[in-house]
Amino acid sequence: MYQSFETPSHDHGAERLAALRTELSRRGLGGFIVPRADAHQGENVPARDERLRWLTGFTGSAGLCIALADRAAVFVDGRYTLQSREQLDLTAYAPVQIEQQKAEDWLATHAGDAVIGYDPWLLTESQRARFEASATLRAVADNPIDAIWPDQSAAPMGSASVHPASYAGQASEEKRAAAAAELEAADLSAFVLTIPDSINWLLNIRGGDVAHTPVALGFAILHASGAVDLFMDEDKLDQAVRAHLGGDVRVLSPDDFALTLGGFGGQRVGVEKASAPVAVSTLLTEGGAERVWHTDPCTLPKARKNSGEKEGTRKAHLRDGAAMARFLCWFDGAAGSGELTEIDVAEKLEAFREETGKLEDISFDTISAFGPHGALPHYRVSRESNLTLAGDSLFLIDSGGQYRDGTTDITRTIAVGTPTDDHRRAFTFVLRGMIEVSEARFPQGTTGIQIDVMARTALWRAGLDYDHGTGHGVGAYLGVHEGPCSLSKRGTVALEPGMILSNEPGYYREGHFGIRIENLLIVDAPTVPEGGERPMLGFETITLAPIDLRLIDPSLLAPDHIAWLNAYHARVYEALYPMLDDETREWLEEATAELKD
Repeated sequence: MYQSFETPSHDHGAERLAALRTELSRRGLGGFIVPRADAHQGENVPARDERLRWLTGFTGSAGLCIALADRAAVFVDGRYTLQSREQLDLTAYAPVQIEQQKAEDWLATHAGDAVIGYDPWLLTESQRARFEASATLRAVADNPIDAIWPDQSAAPMGSASVHPASYAGQASEEKRAAAAAELEAADLSAFVLTIPDSINWLLNIRGGDVAHTPVALGFAILHASGAVDLFMDEDKLDQAVRAHLGGDVRVLSPDDFALTLGGFGGQRVGVEKASAPVAVSTLLTEGGAERVWHTDPCTLPKARKNSGEKEGTRKAHLRDGAAMARFLCWFDGAAGSGELTEIDVAEKLEAFREETGKLEDISFDTISAFGPHGALPHYRVSRESNLTLAGDSLFLIDSGGQYRDGTTDITRTIAVGTPTDDHRRAFTFVLRGMIEVSEARFPQGTTGIQIDVMARTALWRAGLDYDHGTGHGVGAYLGVHEGPCSLSKRGTVALEPGMILSNEPGYYREGHFGIRIENLLIVDAPTVPEGGERPMLGFETITLAPIDLRLIDPSLLAPDHIAWLNAYHARVYEALYPMLDDETREWLEEATAELKD
């Protein structure tokens, strides 16, 4: 079992908040900032670092709590507006949507003269600067939540493994040399790496310290010489990994990290302001180093997938597509029974992926959402919330797999029973947006903001929209959500060849249903279109799975939309047919039938 369906509980929310306030008072603090983060700012954090969840009961992948002596608020984005209302004890915590009020603005309104504590290992310099403009802050030596959390888990100790060049596509020595050259050009003696994805990518290793993201947690310092100091518990690294790392990678205890940061007196050391903990900058400057804000030198090279990584992810998506086809065939036969539950469906899809023999983990907790639950973009089914699929509505399933050769992420919305005209109208507008992005051609330098608009235009014309980005970056057997690229209103990074992004517009009607269609894309190399003058980038769609024809109103599609869909379905059929059993082949033929005008 790759996913737990435990029931989230806010039963202890008020009690734990009271205990925190007592602890803060003992320390002379009038409030405390509780991010949903660990020292590495990862999307998935170890159980030990789930402080926000333990304190408040909120289980979303992004959020922040500010607890004051007389009030407390939990700040979430539009994905979690409904979920936060359901999971929080509303007598103790006020849910606040950040699109309506930012946490720092709320703090400026309510903090008064109170001294607000924060853990310098859990806030970045960018975050601290925003809060410091709103209130008086004080860094704490140890986290007060840890002091009141009696059964807090131990730090994770998953084993690291070698990520071979056949998957990585490039030797670690080459990656380190390129990154070191960037440091030398910036006149930096070293750069402090705090993001596990960067460290694991740079060293061509993977691990098992957090759910669904195959990384070994640790810190590293990359020197301008290309040498690396890796701060990771030695029990995670067997002889094979140590031999792979070689003599230019020195393994040190995590306890040595702070001491080493204090030893760069007189040297220029790079730190990423948006991701490194405040504690890193503090230790460097206290040791006499010149701290220089600099972008993580691994971020862009990691996002620009090389030929080996692209080929691997294509193979992973072909394998995953066959598993999805088997699942969708099964679902069509079983959904009408009126007995399936959301958990049944999630477990069945996991089983089909497991049967590939290549699945390492799911890439995130499956969103298995029927009817009104589909209106929660990041709904997480539990034993308590588990709905039975009965009646005429829509079922939304957003899922993915972690395979050694690639990471997948796919969403399909499926009719259960007879879809209404309302269902088909909204679904077709979402599909139009997805196709517009898929077919996009754009000049070099184009950012995600510009592409995001393409996905929304049909919905906007109909007076509809969605409150999440259209797409996120995806790693190569790394995080399913990877920066710096995105297709969103915050997507300011230019798209470059080799980047993998999701394409997932949606529509959500609160209390009724949700719609999302998601494929993954690779940014193509620039070419000059026939009859054109300038080279243009485009997208290669790598997800292979049918889109539910029963939910499409052809009258709302232009001829080029229908042509794209038919060509896509023909490709899906040709690619998956050889991998399937007779029953699924028969189903696939019907599921990919040509759509007529």
